[in-house]
This record gives sequence, C-alpha cells and structure tokens, in this order.
Amino acid sequence: MNLNQNLQEVIAKAFGIAPNDVTDELEYQSIPEWDSVSHLVLVTELEAAYGITIDMEDVLTMGSVAKVRELLKKYNVEAAA
Repeated sequence: MNLNQNLQEVIAKAFGIAPNDVTDELEYQSIPEWDSVSHLVLVTELEAAYGITIDMEDVLTMGSVAKVRELLKKYNVEAAA
C-alpha cells in the first residue's frame, strides 16, 4: 500500500466513510461525518498511523484533505501522490 492509499484509509477510518470518498476536495464540515469530534479522531488516527505528534496550531489548520497532505509533509511524512 502506498502512502496515498494509506492516507485515504486513515481518513476513511476516522470518518467512517469509504476510502474512495476521500479526495483532496473533501473539507471540514462538508460532510456530516467530518465534525468537530471526528476531526479529533482524525488527528489521533494520523498520529498513530505515522508516529507523529501534531501541534494544536496545526490541528486548527487541517480544514481539508489537501491541507492534511501539506501538514504531513511538515512532519516529514510524504503522503502526496
């Protein structure tokens, strides 16, 4: 599984949606599944999957899948495809 597929799986698991539904255009509160609670679940899943600790300032900027990809690069996780 490449990093892009892995990221899709992590995000899908956090929101309880199909991996195919995870696109760069997916944004916070654009689907009912991505609310404030699941946003924190996403943070936890990302931290566990990639062995990182995400700063609170960064948590607040994770408003889309595209932003999550950018953020992971900051933490030296190459998930962009």
